[in-house]
Amino acid sequence: LDIKYNSHNDTLSYKEYLSFSKKWISRCFRWLKDDGRFCLNIPLDKNKGGQQSVGADLTTLAKKIGFKYHSTIIWNEGNISRRTAWGSWLSASAPYVIAPVELIVIFYKKYWKKTSGSKKSDISKKEFMEWTNGLWTFSGESKKRVGHPAPFPIELPKRCIKLFSYIGDTILDPFMGSGTTLIAAYINNRKVIGIEFDKTYCELAKRRLIKEALINEKKLF
Repeated sequence: LDIKYNSHNDTLSYKEYLSFSKKWISRCFRWLKDDGRFCLNIPLDKNKGGQQSVGADLTTLAKKIGFKYHSTIIWNEGNISRRTAWGSWLSASAPYVIAPVELIVIFYKKYWKKTSGSKKSDISKKEFMEWTNGLWTFSGESKKRVGHPAPFPIELPKRCIKLFSYIGDTILDPFMGSGTTLIAAYINNRKVIGIEFDKTYCELAKRRLIKEALINEKKLF
């Protein structure tokens, strides 16, 4: 998606991007319990290097791998100010339409009803009523504050974790980055596994866990 990470420049062609996505989504499918959920946070679309329907394409890909589709949450990030391309300015010639939203597509493996785990939920009535509305509105995260090129706010994984998992469940983030999902999981009494090949971001996640989740360094590995 053309994001420049510390040790990886995300400049794959769209065909290569879909091929790569097929590999990691397939692994997530293999690792997931039969009643496990898969929350896929992806752009609605992209326009760098050509218009592409990212959300629709990855949803189709996940279903072909074997995931069952449940629903889609629209995250209204509300950050339209960052756009720099308008296409044909004030003309019908070739305007760009850009929606300041991302998707959280919810899948499951075999059974939507959870039968494994502690069966203990920690979501409040207010949270449940608000979060089961498929339009979430909250601000994004600052790249400068976190020190990562594509951070998301802790509110995003927190909502997914509390809405779709029980206390004590194991959460997996296959692209750990700055560790936001790990912080949200630990604070909300879940076990968590993060995968990240960049050592700099691993150290960043470690520092954030110690500072923001108040976790003892000895518990990290």
